[in-house]
Amino acid sequence: MELFQYPYMQRALIAALVIGLAAPALGIYLVQRRLTLIGDGIGHVALTGVGAGLLLNRSPVLVAVIVATAGAVAIELVRARGRTSGDLALALLFYGGIAGGVLLVGLSDATSANLNAYLFGSLTTISATDLTTIVVLGGAILVAMIALRPALFAVSHDEEYARVSGLPVRTLNLLIAVTTAITVTIAMRAVGVLLISALMVVPVATAQQVTRGFRSTMTAAMALGLFAAGTGVWVAATADTAPGASVVLVAIASFLVVAVGAGIWRALRRRAAPAPAAPAEPHEVVLR
Repeated sequence: MELFQYPYMQRALIAALVIGLAAPALGIYLVQRRLTLIGDGIGHVALTGVGAGLLLNRSPVLVAVIVATAGAVAIELVRARGRTSGDLALALLFYGGIAGGVLLVGLSDATSANLNAYLFGSLTTISATDLTTIVVLGGAILVAMIALRPALFAVSHDEEYARVSGLPVRTLNLLIAVTTAITVTIAMRAVGVLLISALMVVPVATAQQVTRGFRSTMTAAMALGLFAAGTGVWVAATADTAPGASVVLVAIASFLVVAVGAGIWRALRRRAAPAPAAPAEPHEVVLR
């Protein structure tokens, strides 16, 4: 724990905890809409923004926010118009984003170390300015996801019902797309664009093993994300491992433990339940 006396480790821990809270709070709506891979797609688009920023000698994070947000909005509009399916829209994000990122990074003078910091995260290099950006944007995402929970749940569960109910479906869908893009980009320095999707989805999948209602699942997922972020940073600090990978592996390990435990608990309950009574034999009817 002595490492956490240093300012850079304190910044790393705070950034990881904020993202650990915000990512599952948004991810539960993506899981509900069966768009669990959209974080990966937007992450690839964000990589294009990073490459553009490195090529133009501008802030890679700022350019990535702009590019990822524009890509998320464009894909959501295409999906909403029904001209392509959600799977095809995600494929466009994957292939176009990674191709553009590789091309622009190759044209820039960036080193592999600089690129890896965005691909896999580099918590220990987060500056005070980066931390302020993460806390402000992460807090805004968290507040929006909680304050608009009834409306966002309605849109994620059944768009037609939400539209008939008078909800601004397109605006809410765009809000989810934009917040997903922002979450991916602010988490680049902490977890990396290739791993942030796991932090959005895995805590939600873990919570679903032991909860039933939407609110309880969201609360449990946020708690699990917080646990994975804090424990992952501690593991990285003590074992000298990559922080982003450590956070994700802790989240996956939590899923495995909870899934196995829940399966054993359900099996024990079935075994302890009383056996159903045998049906009574029908009475013989005597005809006279």
